[in-house]
Amino acid sequence: EVQLVESGGGLVQAGGSLRLSCTTSGFSFDDYAIAWFRQAPGRKREGVSLIRRRTGTTRYANSLQGRFTISSDKAKKTIYLQMNDLKPEDTAEYFCAADEFRSGMEFSDYTYWGKGTQVTVSS
Repeated sequence: EVQLVESGGGLVQAGGSLRLSCTTSGFSFDDYAIAWFRQAPGRKREGVSLIRRRTGTTRYANSLQGRFTISSDKAKKTIYLQMNDLKPEDTAEYFCAADEFRSGMEFSDYTYWGKGTQVTVSS
């Protein structure tokens, strides 16, 4: 059974940093694309970043302006999202997602989803 469990969210002041974790199980960690999405109240879920270890692929949403970094730990089967210089507009529920065949940044590209972790950035 594929499982994705997010952690690391919380409340932080603008300009601060957080590191989110997505702990995975039940699938080939190297072969699947694993992505971070976020959804703010009243807005659609948007792709933030993705990684596929087998091909060395990483992608980021253009709007992030280099503030976020995705990384992975194969031994722990965990994906991280380091978020720096956080802004109030980064406030959202952050989700981890995985798919065996696709590597896009759209909601429809992913089959498996975690339950999310809340990030709140105060001004």
